[in-house]
Amino acid sequence: MIVVMAPEATESELNSLIKRLESAGLTVHLSRGQERTVVGVVGDVRRMPQETLEVMPGVERVIRIQQPFKLASREYRQEPTVIDVSGVPVGGEGIVVMAGPCSIESRSMLEDLAHGLASDGASVLRGGAFKPRTSPYSFQGLGVEGLKILRDVGVSAGLPVITEVISPDQVSLVGRYADILQIGARNMQNFTLLQEAGKSHRPVLLKRGMSASVEEWLQAADYVLSEGNPNVILCERGIRTFESYTRFTLDLSAVPVLKKLSHLPVIVDPSHGTGRWELVSPMAAAAIAAGADGLLIEVHPDPERALSDGPQSLKPPAFREMVSQLSRVAQAVGRSLVRPAPSMKTAV
Repeated sequence: MIVVMAPEATESELNSLIKRLESAGLTVHLSRGQERTVVGVVGDVRRMPQETLEVMPGVERVIRIQQPFKLASREYRQEPTVIDVSGVPVGGEGIVVMAGPCSIESRSMLEDLAHGLASDGASVLRGGAFKPRTSPYSFQGLGVEGLKILRDVGVSAGLPVITEVISPDQVSLVGRYADILQIGARNMQNFTLLQEAGKSHRPVLLKRGMSASVEEWLQAADYVLSEGNPNVILCERGIRTFESYTRFTLDLSAVPVLKKLSHLPVIVDPSHGTGRWELVSPMAAAAIAAGADGLLIEVHPDPERALSDGPQSLKPPAFREMVSQLSRVAQAVGRSLVRPAPSMKTAV
């Protein structure tokens, strides 16, 4: 249920409403827009009848949210959410390009790559320090050392950084180094991890599970949002179908669907979505045309020798060419690529 406050409602009236709701054992989430303040109410709303709320001072109307996902829904918040990631806005009119290697392999490799990516149009640096792999014998990442390298290189290149967190007990550690916490597809319904990420109040990028419906995905987002963290970015990265030519089937129809159902920003990962480097650029362009707010792209200086996901990684020259193409597509749909703010501050 959401309570829409009247434009002329006072802070005193708002506080009285919140006190009344909390005294009934309900959880309150505030959303302040340019014209309206909306109070999200979570819990057994039968404890507070709708007609009682409607007559309280400052209340304009009360709406029951019909969707199973509450806080992620457009019913809860009409205005698109824009998340400030250390000076880089995710959502709104701009398009963010997050780029870097699947795994951090060494400091020298990441340093050389990151400065080129920043010059070529990336606005966020990605890199895996803890890598959950299908095979236990595959490279699992550099761990804490990888986090330190990512942080240092991000500062040097002037880019905020994103990396994956794979267990609840890692959230605090990873949050000390990363500007965005990435929740991978295999952890989309790791509810304890989602709750811990929510408590961190760091921006959270939530990837769609490979067999998850849009509704399940948005309910997973509500686990983060219900902890008082409004900074959730949804990432479509392909779903598992009968098709075997590509690694997964990139569901670009999910982008406009999410834009209709949710206020959260949506980005697309064409690298994991296709598993083939030659398909990354055309699917990235298609994602922007479909309305995506950003892209997550894997780039490696020598994909043939990459320790993980080489076949889907672009070489730097291909990334540069792709960004040039994306700029034209963005312009065609009335948008532009976001560049890092000169005064960018990192998580540390």
